[in-house]
Amino acid sequence: MPLTSTRLPIVTAFLVALAAWLGLRFQDQRNSVGVRSETKVYLGFDRNEYPGDAALPVLRKSFSFSGYWLTPPPNTLQNTWVGKRKTLKEHGFGFLLLARGRSASATQSDAKENGIADAREAARNAEQEGFVAGTVVFLDVEEGGRLPRQFHAYLRSWVDELARHGFRPGVYCSGMSVNDGNGRTIVTSDDIRSNMAKRDIVFWVLNDTCPPSPGCTSAGPPGPTRSGVEYAAVWQFVRSPRSKETALGCTGYANDENCYAALDTAHLWHLDLDVATSSNPSTPR
Repeated sequence: MPLTSTRLPIVTAFLVALAAWLGLRFQDQRNSVGVRSETKVYLGFDRNEYPGDAALPVLRKSFSFSGYWLTPPPNTLQNTWVGKRKTLKEHGFGFLLLARGRSASATQSDAKENGIADAREAARNAEQEGFVAGTVVFLDVEEGGRLPRQFHAYLRSWVDELARHGFRPGVYCSGMSVNDGNGRTIVTSDDIRSNMAKRDIVFWVLNDTCPPSPGCTSAGPPGPTRSGVEYAAVWQFVRSPRSKETALGCTGYANDENCYAALDTAHLWHLDLDVATSSNPSTPR
C-alpha cells in the first residue's frame, strides 16, 4: 500500500531516529574497544647485565619484554647482551633496545659530530644483532632537569643520523618534575621534546616516585601515561637499587633495596621494571 503524504513525515522521523540510535550504538562500541586497547599494558624488565640463559624461563612467566643494550651500559666497558637476541626471542620476549648516551659535560663544541658517531654505532650494532629497519632504538639520557644547549644539539644529530640509517629514534629520560630555579619546575622529557622541533621520537620515561609508581610489584601495573607524561610509550616505574631520593617511600623492595621478580625467590636477578602498551616496544611501527 503506497504511503500517503500525511504518513511520510512520521516514517521519515522514525528512520532518522533509528539511524541516530544505531550511530550512537556503533560509536559506543568503537569507544569501548578504544578504551580496552588503551588500558591493555605489558610488563617488562631491564638491567645492565644479561641475567643469563637460565633466568629466561623464570622471568618470562612475569614479563613480556626485556631491555636489550646495543652498547656497553653506562660506566662499563663490556656489553653482556651481545648475541642474545635469538635466545630471548625463542623464549617469547619482546625487546626494548637501548644505546648509551654521552654526558652533558662530554658534549661541547663537537656535540653534533658526537651525536652522529654514536648514532652510527647504535645502528651498526642493531644491524649486527639482527634487528630490522624501523626498529625503535632508545638513547639513554642520564642527565636530568633542563639540558644544556649543546646537549640538545647532540640529541638532535643523534636522532637525525639514526633515522638516516633506517631506525626509529627513541629517548630514555626522566619524566619527573624537578626544580628549575626561581620557583619553577621542569620535566626532562618535556625539555627534550620542546627542543626537537617536529622530529618524531618515542619516549621511555622514568618516574619511580610512589605514587604514581606502584612500587616493586608485577600485579596490575598502570599504563605508561599514568607516569605523569601523557605522550610516554614506555614507563620505567622501578629502579634497582631503590633511589633514596625518589623511591624511599615505595614498597615491595627487598632488604638489599633491590627489586626482584615474584618468582625469583632466591633473589638472583635484580631488575628495573617497565610497562608499555606493546609487548614488543621496539618493534617497527
